[in-house]
Amino acid sequence: MSAIFETIMLICFGLSWPINVMKAYKAKTTRGTSLPFILLIIFGYLSGITAKILMPQTNYVLIVYLINLAVVLLNLLVYFRNKKLDREQANA
Repeated sequence: MSAIFETIMLICFGLSWPINVMKAYKAKTTRGTSLPFILLIIFGYLSGITAKILMPQTNYVLIVYLINLAVVLLNLLVYFRNKKLDREQANA
């Protein structure tokens, strides 16, 4: 039963990341985006994934962690793209 609630939490939390990625991509700037926050979220997901792997019985929740991590890593890539665009804009 706890795995179901954990999955619901991860899905609810994870649904916000694609929205954030699209917003950041369209904004073309890092203003309003925090690199330490993104890295902290990545660390949290890696910790959750590690916990699931270390459990004697791994379940489907691991897949949700991996999907969420992939989207947050995409957010990280958009951050660095936007950082580059910010530098180009400052030099123009």
